Amino acid sequence: MEASGPLSKFISRNYRHFNAASLVDAAKGYAALLEKDGKMFVTLAGAMSTAELGISLAEMIRQDKVHGICATGANLEEDLFNLVAHDHYVRIPQYRDLTPSDEESLLARHLNRVTDTCIPEEEAIRRIERQVRSCWERADAAGERFFPHEFLYQVIREGLLAEAYQIDPKDSWLVAASERDLPIFVPGWEDSTLGNIFAAACIRGAIKDVRTMKMGIEAMMALAEWYQETTAKHPVGFFQIGGGIAGDFPICVVPMLEQDLERRGTPLWSYFCQISDSTTSFGSYSGAVPNEKITWGKLAVDTPKFIIESDATIVAPLIFGYVLGW
Repeated sequence: MEASGPLSKFISRNYRHFNAASLVDAAKGYAALLEKDGKMFVTLAGAMSTAELGISLAEMIRQDKVHGICATGANLEEDLFNLVAHDHYVRIPQYRDLTPSDEESLLARHLNRVTDTCIPEEEAIRRIERQVRSCWERADAAGERFFPHEFLYQVIREGLLAEAYQIDPKDSWLVAASERDLPIFVPGWEDSTLGNIFAAACIRGAIKDVRTMKMGIEAMMALAEWYQETTAKHPVGFFQIGGGIAGDFPICVVPMLEQDLERRGTPLWSYFCQISDSTTSFGSYSGAVPNEKITWGKLAVDTPKFIIESDATIVAPLIFGYVLGW
C-alpha cells in the first residue's frame, strides 16, 4: 500500500528508524494482509477507550478493516461511559504531582482517575448502570443469556442512552461495532465496573441466575468457532494493543484447537503486531518478543511479526490512520 493521504505521507517520509520504522513496517503489513483478503483481530488492553481510541478505531471498523475484537471489560464499558459523559470528564495534566490527600479529594468528588483523566461516577457509571441493569433483568426474567457486549449492543440499538450522547457517535468504537454486529470477546469481564455491579445484583437477588451473563469459557468456545469459520476462508492477523488478558486470552485459541482438540492443520495467526512498553525481564509474558510465540504454536517462522515499544495512545491512531489512507 502506497501512502496516499497527508498523514500517511508524513509517516512514510519521517518515520524511518527504530520504533518509528517498526510502526511503518507494521502498518504496511496490516494493509498487505487486508489486500490479500485477510481479516484482522484487534485486542484492547490498558485504558484505550478512555484515551478515546474510538476516534480512529470506529472508522477502522466501519471501513471493514477490523473484523473481531478482544477487549477488557473496562475498555468495553469505558467507550460507553465516554459516549454519555464526555463533557463531565475532568482532565488533570499534572497528575504526577498529586498527593494522597489530592487523590482522596477526587474520591470525595466521585471522580475515578485513569492517569490524567477522571471518569465521573454519577454521569457515567450510574447512568449506564440503570439502563444496562434493565437489560440484564429482562433477560434474567426470560431465561435468556448473552455475552457482556451483547447487552451493550442492546442498549445502543434500543436507543436507551441516545438522548444522553455527548460526543458524535461516529467516534464511539462500540457504536460502530454494534452497527456491524462485530464479534467481541471479553475475558475476565467481572474485573470491570459493570462486572462488579452485576455480581452485586446477583448477591442482592435482583439477578436470579448468574448464568444470565455468558462469561470466560463460553467466550473461548465462541472464539474457537469464529476462528475456525474465518480461517477457513481468510488469513487472520493479530493486532495487539498492550498486554494482559486482552491479548493472552485470544492468541491461545490456536494451540487449543491444534493441541487440545487435536484439530491438526489449524492455521496459525497470519500476522502479529504488539504495541507495548512492557519489558521481557522477570518472565513478563506481556513483554515477550513475537518469536517466543513460535514455541507455543501460535505463530510460524515466516509470520510477519512486529513489536513497537512505545505508547499505544500515540502509535495505534497513527497505524490506523495509515491503513485508512489518511
